[in-house]
Amino acid sequence: MGDVLILGIESSCDETAAAIVKNGREVLSNVIFSQVPTHTIYGGVVPEIASRQHIEKINPVVDEAVKQAGVSDTDLTAVGVTYGPGLVGPLLVGVSFAKGYSFAKKLPLVGVNHIEGHICSNLIEYKNLNPPFLCLVVSGGHTHLVIMEDHGIYKILGRTMDDAAGESYDKVARAIGLGYPGGPKIDEAAKKGDPKAIDFPRAKIAGNEYSFSFSGLKSAVLNYLNSCTMSGKEINRNDVAASFQAAVVDVLVESVRLALKNTGIKKFALAGGVASNSALRTAMGEMCKKTGVDFFVPPPVLCTDNGAMIASAAYFKFIEGRTAGLDLNAVPNLKLGQTEVFS
Repeated sequence: MGDVLILGIESSCDETAAAIVKNGREVLSNVIFSQVPTHTIYGGVVPEIASRQHIEKINPVVDEAVKQAGVSDTDLTAVGVTYGPGLVGPLLVGVSFAKGYSFAKKLPLVGVNHIEGHICSNLIEYKNLNPPFLCLVVSGGHTHLVIMEDHGIYKILGRTMDDAAGESYDKVARAIGLGYPGGPKIDEAAKKGDPKAIDFPRAKIAGNEYSFSFSGLKSAVLNYLNSCTMSGKEINRNDVAASFQAAVVDVLVESVRLALKNTGIKKFALAGGVASNSALRTAMGEMCKKTGVDFFVPPPVLCTDNGAMIASAAYFKFIEGRTAGLDLNAVPNLKLGQTEVFS
């Protein structure tokens, strides 16, 4: 088989993205249109508005990805697209476009799980990284601790029981007046604050040492803010941000440390939008160094939603013959490792 060029399409939330990736590892183009400015005024993503913007932007984004890659559509081998999990409207835009494009260009279609895409972002950045390895996926909607046993084979050790890490960042940022998106704003404010100023709780889940819960931490922050308001105490936003972030990072690092110890795995990868967080990257790197574990984390552009990670995941499915038909549909609550609904 010659070079395999995959067009990857991602539209699960508020980024319209397309990329061309060669042989699953080499990014030829990676075009992302972010809707953050649109949704900032609402304090979060409005699904209907997101869907409309995806419809407006998906054609030009895909055309630009092909142009920047220096190829033509006749050079493409297959089309990969996120079909879940995510917001149903945005997912449908991407899936519908991908089906039409694959039909018109006579290209095989590959459906990709969004979380699997995040994991594969590490395979793009680190050409020699191969499974098995442990991966923590932390994003706005997902917090998963997973062993990638082989391509397409995952063992889920733990996941969030309520709010995802990124979701809690957005809610706390809104509560202390930092606005949307919460992740980068709290990260920046935390650099100016004292992470030990406020003793916020570190939740543990009875019966599953690898699962996560951030709703209690979010409530603790809200209770602290309310008590300060009622007592007339001045609120130091930077201290709140730093103390909140420290609680999140401590929980994530400890769960990963425990999983590495119990499994004996010596390779750990971080993925997802929250993997851009400077405190989390630093803390995970230090923990891995102390425990003799190889640490992998993509650059920020590959942490947030992008088409390159989808194209990479699609490549490994394509070479195994795991393609989809034109009956591929959006599955907003798709689980990692779920039996695929297509041939």
